[in-house]
Amino acid sequence: MVPVLLSLLLLLGPAVPQGTQDGRYSLTYVYTGLSKPVGDVPKFQAFGFLNDLSFFEYDSKDRRSRPLGLWRQVEGMEDWEQDSQLQKAREDIFMETLNDIMDYYNDSNGSSDSPASASQVAGITGSHTLQGRFGCEIQNNRSTGASWEYTYDERGYIKFDKEIPAWIPLDPAAHITKQKWEAEPVYVLRAKAYLEEECPETLRKYLNYSKSILDRQDPPSVVVTSHQAPGENKKLKCLAYDFYPREIDVHWTRAGTVQEPDSGGDILYSGNGTYQAWVVVSVPPNDTAPYSCYVQHSSLAQPLVVPGDAS
Repeated sequence: MVPVLLSLLLLLGPAVPQGTQDGRYSLTYVYTGLSKPVGDVPKFQAFGFLNDLSFFEYDSKDRRSRPLGLWRQVEGMEDWEQDSQLQKAREDIFMETLNDIMDYYNDSNGSSDSPASASQVAGITGSHTLQGRFGCEIQNNRSTGASWEYTYDERGYIKFDKEIPAWIPLDPAAHITKQKWEAEPVYVLRAKAYLEEECPETLRKYLNYSKSILDRQDPPSVVVTSHQAPGENKKLKCLAYDFYPREIDVHWTRAGTVQEPDSGGDILYSGNGTYQAWVVVSVPPNDTAPYSCYVQHSSLAQPLVVPGDAS
């Protein structure tokens, strides 16, 4: 089964467009498997990310690969029917690895070698989780990094060191996985070649279709609102939305001095290829100093400064 997995990875090599102004692009694949169903969540899911945007998904329910977001309008980047067949094989091998881990810990139930997080996570979700993450990065068309690692119940399980090259166990059960994945020296060499050659090549291929999406600059729209409950401080909220790329600075100032926010500060994906962020600041009733929301983003020639109502 191992050579099949590595052959599939070579055929479907991740494409790594991470479009930024410094010429850096990245591709990441994330696979997640569950030992038991949890609600409507599929037992196996796969997502591909170009930079920070998901461009495809696959799951164990209909076993079909589908482009996501702005890539739904992109023609010719990938043969999604062929990709579905490859993802099916990856799913089978991935879930076999999860079953191996479950068998190991069933055989050693109560052993001190069992990871503490396994029982904790299982107690919360009723299911154990294996997650794999792999991909690569290029900058100015040159490969600058790659990684391939797995976690079990949010704890390090095994990772690939392409410099040795070898799979490095991070969990007692991972020694079994290492033996399988290194049964023949060629398996290790294929994994190394995938990270160093196939992955960056696929990235460059995908960039031919995706660079305009990843390099775009969508400026933020900004809205300032206020709310005051009886007997409480006024709350000023500054919302920036519909911007891309993700990096942004949103904060409140009082008479030119930066204020610590009461809440907010997170940057959230909006689901349409853009992001949103907000910050809330508290204003005492007798405070008449001018408050302003400051927004800085790479799409703006100069920062936006939107007055708040502190009266």
